[in-house]
Amino acid sequence: MQKKLSFRSVLSLVIGSQIGSGIFLLPSSLATIGPISLFGWLFSGTGAIFLALIFAALSRLILKGGGPHVYIEKAFGRNAAFFTAWTYWLVSWVSSIAVIVAAVGYLAALFTFSHPLLILFVEILILISITSLNIRGAVIAGSLELLFTLLKTLPLILIPIFALFYLDSNNFYPINPHHLPLFSSLNTATLMTFWGFIGVETATTTSAIIENPSKTIPKAIILGTLIVAAIYFINSFAIMGVLSADTLVNTGAPYAVATQVLFGKGWDIAISIIAFIACLGTLNAWVLTSGQIAQEAAKDRLFPPLFAKKNTYDSPYISLLIPMLCTLPLLFFTLTPNILQQLNTIIDISVLTFVFVYLAAAISFVKITYQEKSLAKLIGAFFSILFCLWILVFTSWYNLLACSLFVITGLPVYLWQKRGWAGVLAK
Repeated sequence: MQKKLSFRSVLSLVIGSQIGSGIFLLPSSLATIGPISLFGWLFSGTGAIFLALIFAALSRLILKGGGPHVYIEKAFGRNAAFFTAWTYWLVSWVSSIAVIVAAVGYLAALFTFSHPLLILFVEILILISITSLNIRGAVIAGSLELLFTLLKTLPLILIPIFALFYLDSNNFYPINPHHLPLFSSLNTATLMTFWGFIGVETATTTSAIIENPSKTIPKAIILGTLIVAAIYFINSFAIMGVLSADTLVNTGAPYAVATQVLFGKGWDIAISIIAFIACLGTLNAWVLTSGQIAQEAAKDRLFPPLFAKKNTYDSPYISLLIPMLCTLPLLFFTLTPNILQQLNTIIDISVLTFVFVYLAAAISFVKITYQEKSLAKLIGAFFSILFCLWILVFTSWYNLLACSLFVITGLPVYLWQKRGWAGVLAK
């Protein structure tokens, strides 16, 4: 019998899937807006916590692994469930490309190698290694995620503590240096910071391999998201307080510069290692998640039965191998000179796609629980829906159209599976 993931492993999965390379890069991006951008963390963190409450409640109502598509099927039927599962599964591994590239970027800076083919080789090696670990079983991957989470969160707690002794209040003034409209500044900051919370729902995809999921999942989702929100805010506040806006804007490695101020030269090496570990943790969490999504969708007869096949380690090896094989050729495109622009595009489109899934889950929650007439639940769902709509309304049409490609690519599989559904119903 397969061992189950403990609360600590699930909590590390929730934290690890959210905390990745973004925390090491966003202080520089937010500095272009000014100290007012710190409020962006408060808005995006609040939105993430509301969504965490929604997914926690849904996981109690429906004790079944697979994630958002399970809840959407309950509310809107199999057709909506298929396209949700397909979109969610596809974006879960496509967005991992940005994480892989970021991980190798930190590693390349650490060992000073820059040859494109060597970088590509290391990217492929990392992807194959993490996938192989997951093929050995979810418990091993979960234990590894716990280690990754401990290694990357401890420094992110210690650095702000030391930074308190070096804060310069002048760095927080003026709060809105570019005199941009208040709403415009907050909206931009919120959109930028929310992608740091993508992964809030990952624990719901692994319900089938979790100890006591009805209690473990809600606790892990809520506590994990609160921890992530706190880490993001105190780190951004600390880095912004230690370094001037001009310094932040002109550096691509704000933590490396900040640690030199705090501890002296040479600590940029430690930061590169921590950032690399953070990326590995995020990649591991999403490889594990993508495998569980496809496996559970296959069990529900939404995906072809092939995705539900397991090996001797009780791991859905086909559901893990297919994303790996599809990602490998895409990594060749990371050799292009405009890779940073491409990665930003991948991140923007991935975030929007996840937001559509979150919005659908929140609406499903309303439909499932409406008859209870619970004011607290309806208020929570209302704010979750409002937050998702806010992000989508202030998004370019180009990115919205790009998101639709994730849905369209599922049409051939949908039509094939539709024939299978018809055969089952006929019997």
